[in-house]
Parts: sequence; structure tokens; C-alpha cells
Amino acid sequence: MNVMLTLSTARRVLRQLRHDPRSIALMLVAPSLLVGLFAWLFSDQDGVFDMFGGPILALFPFIVMFLITSVTTLRERRSGTLERLMTTPIGKADFVLGYALAFGLMATLQAIVTVTFAVTVCGLEVDGPVWQLGLVAIVDAILGTALGLLASAFARTEFQAVQFMPVLVFPQIILGGLFMPRDQMPEVLEAISNWLPLSYAIDTINAVTAGDEGWDVWRPLLIVVAFAVGSLVLAALTLRRRTP
Repeated sequence: MNVMLTLSTARRVLRQLRHDPRSIALMLVAPSLLVGLFAWLFSDQDGVFDMFGGPILALFPFIVMFLITSVTTLRERRSGTLERLMTTPIGKADFVLGYALAFGLMATLQAIVTVTFAVTVCGLEVDGPVWQLGLVAIVDAILGTALGLLASAFARTEFQAVQFMPVLVFPQIILGGLFMPRDQMPEVLEAISNWLPLSYAIDTINAVTAGDEGWDVWRPLLIVVAFAVGSLVLAALTLRRRTP
């Protein structure tokens, strides 16, 4: 891996995004709009948004970054851009990490906008530090980016990339603890949920909103980071130059 090549890839991706206002709007605005819609839906029911608003902050950035990253990376390969890049000294790790850095920056901006909107406009009450809530949202969005990069390695078309959502995203939403506490699930489903990174993202969010401290917050967050790093490594190993 070459640091300069990685940074060069990240700059190229950011330049492309600058000329794609729709993608920027999707990344920065869509999660806030969805959070606002959710808050509005339960505005007449006291405490409901405070109960589910935190986990929702873990879901929307994750989903949006997964979609954007998987489709954009696949488009690079289908257009032949990746194959041309691979004739230069750039390696697969440089490409994947460059994309992760670029979308990680967008994920940071997205998290700042979404958390600020949820707390100041929607009135989400957080017993813990708000910056921890933002940190979890950033890490969760980066996890979506990493899984999107991994999914793009196995898809041949944008439609197939989207089809990975029922495989990689929906089970995590259902079993992550949003609809039912994980310790109340059937044993088999609880065991499966223990291997899903979004479960630990929701655990971290719940710990922050409840005002927990120390290992209760950092342990599940570190597990999410480990899943993100592992996904990036697998994405670099499985990345193909072209789509057959």
C-alpha cells in the first residue's frame, strides 16, 4: 500500500462527488429527512422517538452509505476506470482505502448533519455526550461504506449491488435489536445477531442515549470498527479489475 496513491484516489473520488450534487444530497440530506419523518410520525406519542431515535441514527447512515458506495464502486469497474487504474502503480488496497477515506469524510459530514438535526430540531434526548452519538454515527456510516465496497466486488450490475441489501442489510435491521431486545429473541436468532455488526452499533447507540459510560460504550463500538476493517480487507482481496 502506498499512502500517496491512497490519498490520490481519495481526492479523485471527492472531485467526482463534487460534480454529482444528487449523490451529495442523498448522503448529507436524506438521513436527516428520514429521521425527521420518523420524529414527526411519533410526535404525539411521548417518549417513542427518544426510545427509537437513537437506533434510527445507526440505521439510516449505514443504509445510505452502503447504497452509494456499492453502486459507485461498481460503476468504476464497469466503465473500465478500475482496469485503467490498475495499469498504473496503484494497487487494490490503495483503491479500496482511497474510497474508504473519501466516503469516510462524507460519512463524517453526514453524521454531523444528521445528529445535529436529530438533537436540535427533532428534540432527541441523549443522556450521554452528544459527541459520542456523532462518533457512533460516523463509525456506522463507515461500516456501511466498507460493506458496500465488499458487496461491489461480487456484483456485476448496479441492480445486483442493490440486491445485496436483503442479504447484508435487512437481516441486520431485523435482528439488530431495534424491534426486540436481542436477549429476548429465540436462541438461534440471538446467536445469529451476535455475529452481525449492526447489532453492536445499536448497542452502542443505546448505551450512549442511556448515559452509560466506559466499556459499555466502547466495547460494542470497537467490535463495529473491527467489522469495518475486516470488510475493507476482504474488499481489497476480492476486488476485480473488470466485470465479466
